[in-house]
Amino acid sequence: MQEILYQQPAFPVLQNRVYDTREEAMNCLTGNLEIVQDTESGLIFNAAFQSELMQYDANYNNEQANSPAFRKHLEEVANKIESLLGKKSLVEVGCGKGVFLEMLLTRGADVVGFDPAYDGDNPRIAKKLFEPGLVQSAKGLILRHVLEHVQNPVDFLFQLKESNGGKGLIYIEVPCFDWICLKRAWFDIFYEHVNYFRLQDFYRMFSQVIDSGYFFGNQYLYVIADLASLRKPTAAPGDRVRVPVDFLDFLNRTEQSRTERPVCVWGAASKGVIFSLLQQRMGMKIDVVIDINPQKQGKYLPLTGLQVQSPETGLKGLNTNTPIYIMNSNYSEEIKVMSNNKFRYIEIDL
Repeated sequence: MQEILYQQPAFPVLQNRVYDTREEAMNCLTGNLEIVQDTESGLIFNAAFQSELMQYDANYNNEQANSPAFRKHLEEVANKIESLLGKKSLVEVGCGKGVFLEMLLTRGADVVGFDPAYDGDNPRIAKKLFEPGLVQSAKGLILRHVLEHVQNPVDFLFQLKESNGGKGLIYIEVPCFDWICLKRAWFDIFYEHVNYFRLQDFYRMFSQVIDSGYFFGNQYLYVIADLASLRKPTAAPGDRVRVPVDFLDFLNRTEQSRTERPVCVWGAASKGVIFSLLQQRMGMKIDVVIDINPQKQGKYLPLTGLQVQSPETGLKGLNTNTPIYIMNSNYSEEIKVMSNNKFRYIEIDL
C-alpha cells in the first residue's frame, strides 16, 4: 500500500541539465511528482517516476565544488572515508565529473570511478555504469548522491553487493528527507530524485551500520555499512511520514511583492531551478539567476528558460534594495562577500 505525501505536475526530468538555447530549455522533457510512502518497506519515492526519461550525459552538470563551503564539505567526507574505509581498493560509483575522486587521489587513495556522465580524461574513471566483473572486489564502495536517483534503490544495493563479491564496506550519502520536512524545503523535491531517505531507513536496510550522521548543515545524511549485512527493509509499526501542512507557506507568502523589480536568484543548481519554476507559476518574475559554476554560465535553465549569469554580469545594474534569494544558506557568507554585502539577502532554507 502507498500513501501519497506530495504532488506537483510537469517538473523537468533533469533539473541539473543546462541548455544552449532558451527554446530548447523551455521545451525540455517533463514528468509528474507523486511522492508516496510504501507502508511495507517504509521507503519514500516518486510513484510517477519513469526511468526511461532519464538520460545522463555530458550536458548534465551537478558540480558544486566551485564553492569553498562545498569543498570544505568534501574534505570532511574524505576524512570520514579515510578513517573508516581506508585508502586502498576504493570504487566511487556515480562519480559525476570526478572532482571528489580526484580529491581522494591527491590524498593518496587508490580509487577508480564509474559514471556515464563523466566528460574528462582521467584514466581511472570509466564512462559507464559499474557492473560485475569490472574490478576485483573493492574494500570500499563510495555512493555519494547516487541512490536518490535510482529506481528500486534496495535492488540496486543488492546488485552492488553482488558486483563486489558480497562483501566490503559502503559509504552512502543522500539528501535528508527529515531536513526537507523540517525546513519546509519544497525546492528540494525534484523529479530527478526518485527516492527520499531518512536515517532510520538505512538501519532497516543494513543490520551492521558502522557509522552514521549528518553533513552540510544536516541537509545530507550518511551511513557507512557492511554490504554483507544488506537486507530488505520492513517498516516499523506506526512508521508514517507526514509532510507538514504548511509545507508550501513560503511559496504562498513570498516576501518579495509580485510587482517589485528586479528579483535575483543566487544558485542555478537543483534548488534554484525548482524555486524559480514554482515562483514563476505563482506569478513572480525572476529577472536574474547567478551561479559561480562557469559551465552553467551563459546556459539556460529547464522550463523557465532563465539564463545563468556570472556574479560579475548578473549583479551589474541591480539596486541595493534588490532581493537576492539565496538557495542554500551554507553559501550565504561567500555570496555576501562576492556581492560586497550591499543587497537584501533572503535565505530560503531558514
